[in-house]
Amino acid sequence: MTSVLVTGGSGRLGRAVLEKLVAAGYDVRAVSRSRRAGAGGVRWVVADLTTGHGLAEAVSGADVVLHLASAPYKGRYTRRVELDGTAALLAAAREAGVRHLVYVSIVGVDRVPWGYFRTKVRAERLVRDGGVPWSIVRATQFHEFVAEAFQGMARFGVMVVDPGVPAQPVDVRDLAGHLAGVVARGPAGAIEEYGGPQTLTMEEAVRRWLRVRGLRRPVLRVRVPGALGRAFRAGHLVTEAAPAGAITWDDYLAGRSSGDRPGKV
Repeated sequence: MTSVLVTGGSGRLGRAVLEKLVAAGYDVRAVSRSRRAGAGGVRWVVADLTTGHGLAEAVSGADVVLHLASAPYKGRYTRRVELDGTAALLAAAREAGVRHLVYVSIVGVDRVPWGYFRTKVRAERLVRDGGVPWSIVRATQFHEFVAEAFQGMARFGVMVVDPGVPAQPVDVRDLAGHLAGVVARGPAGAIEEYGGPQTLTMEEAVRRWLRVRGLRRPVLRVRVPGALGRAFRAGHLVTEAAPAGAITWDDYLAGRSSGDRPGKV
């Protein structure tokens, strides 16, 4: 039986991935910095990416490592997880003879001039040069990330959006299924992209969110300035890659999976 070790297994995407891997029949282990009881077919192992403690033991016997752990916008800790942690994980995986490491990144990291994105590009480079057969999957923004951003704006009483910025949110359940497929097919030695099933403007997304939430907020249309705004409006956060997800923004807002949509059998 193929053994898969997952970092970031307690996160939003991680929980969905663990469920998919268990359902597919893999021997599944997940990394945690503190001791956890096994449940749902997952064995938890104690390791810390930021210190390297426990990583050798965690990767021992693993055929595949699915590296989901991230720490965006947390200053020095971001670097410790994204760069130092990835390097330490690669070293342990190389020593253990891991056959495939899958790294999850973000669509547009190499084209959008944003500090965190630059960190992800550096982490991708570590994976490519790390001496372990690899695959990199760049995903578009999660539904939850977009919804949380809108929720934050709503608290201030106004929704500020650049109407020229396209969005292509993806559901973590769709991405989790795609990642399980990447695990099954083996290392690609290439970067691929994965996005949601539809592209809409940020203004369309926010107006649908307000309608479903039953909220009344003015929508202020403001262009994001500078190089960042130009990169956003150029569509660098979206992708035409196929396959794509199935769960739309409207599905997510309604609490539906793709199979719950009217007309689906």
